[in-house]
Amino acid sequence: MSTFSGGRVLTRKGAATRLRIIEAAAAEIRERGAHTTTLDDVCRRSGTGKSQLFHYFPDGKEQLLLAVAEWEADRVLEDQQPYLGELTSWPAWERWRDAVVERYRRQGVHCALGVLVTEIGRSTPAAQAVTRQLLERWQREVRTGIERMRASGAITRDLDPDRAAGAVIAAIQGGVTILMSTGSAEHLESALDLCLAYLREPAPAGAPERLRSDGARRPAR
Repeated sequence: MSTFSGGRVLTRKGAATRLRIIEAAAAEIRERGAHTTTLDDVCRRSGTGKSQLFHYFPDGKEQLLLAVAEWEADRVLEDQQPYLGELTSWPAWERWRDAVVERYRRQGVHCALGVLVTEIGRSTPAAQAVTRQLLERWQREVRTGIERMRASGAITRDLDPDRAAGAVIAAIQGGVTILMSTGSAEHLESALDLCLAYLREPAPAGAPERLRSDGARRPAR
């Protein structure tokens, strides 16, 4: 199957070589960081030459880093399937929670996407766009699960799906940031557990008001 790179169609062999370069760059970034990783490091690890690398990434390191960020972003969602697409029962939500925790526990402090976002995301609009698109896609998946659970009566209709999904994603990202700093997944687990507990509970009388999607407040029922 062919793919596109810089507007060009790649052969199957070309696509495989390009992917090998991206995977090598991702591995180097996990170990060294984005700024420290050199094109020579990537060539050595991927078994390619500089001419090959520039054939697929003519703009050099910045273009390669962006390709790594896009690849890692896709993997974030792929690693959560099929659980992320099947959030239709509480056991399914628990399986998804376990998959998320296991993914990041396995990566530990070596998260190439996290490194890229931390080191270049703030100064590179293209990298910011990759991160934004990932979070939007991820939030849509979680929101769909919440909407399904609301439709079945498992989640109270007082809960706004979009804002709740955003809170879940924010909790995950906060836990991952701490994990990258400490090597411990404890905060990530706690954050997800509290989010799921919140989703499961009906809004009791006298509880704080929940937010509508328009930002106005309404009494919890």
